Amino acid sequence: MSEETNGTVADLDLKPALEAILMVVDEPATEEHLAKILQRPKRQIADALRALADEYTVQGRGFELRMIAGGWRFYSRPEYAAAVEGFVLDGQQARLTQAALETLAVVAYRQPVSRSRVSAVRGVNCDGVMRTLLQRGLVEEAGTEPETGAILYTTTNYFLERMGLRGLDELPELAPFLPEAEAIEAETQEGVPSFDPDAPDSEDADDKTTEL
Repeated sequence: MSEETNGTVADLDLKPALEAILMVVDEPATEEHLAKILQRPKRQIADALRALADEYTVQGRGFELRMIAGGWRFYSRPEYAAAVEGFVLDGQQARLTQAALETLAVVAYRQPVSRSRVSAVRGVNCDGVMRTLLQRGLVEEAGTEPETGAILYTTTNYFLERMGLRGLDELPELAPFLPEAEAIEAETQEGVPSFDPDAPDSEDADDKTTEL
């Protein structure tokens, strides 16, 4: 950014400036970052963003401004999902297998968690599925387990963004499913099978797919 441009940023009309930035972001923009770029107090940025969000709702726009995963970003409104899918996806929808969805759920609710623990809960080798989730940016490495040195995994901001969550505290309540999950894990705590990372994963045999 040139000095000339940088020197005039603070003089720009705030709302249009915010709209211009949010039109080109690849991920939700935080209030702190926007305040730094636009040289305004964070409180002023936060108030302007919320005012814009309210304006779009009142005007009945086909898009909305939402705070997701710690930042702000434009999203198409749910009632127009069919139109957007028809244009962007052209009938082709990104899918995850049932095995991948189950593995992602275990990571989301048990994080930080190792591959062996995920495998214990699911009762099958999850190495191949974990590689898929890593490649898609839905999970990431988050250090190692002190006792075993195993790599730990957590979900990413991209996961929150795709799920439409502000944070992990907005995950649905798991209590109704805990008895079964705890029973499965208890049966395997005596010793998790030693899986070959290069061996074919059970996901390969599961041709049942579900939309993400």
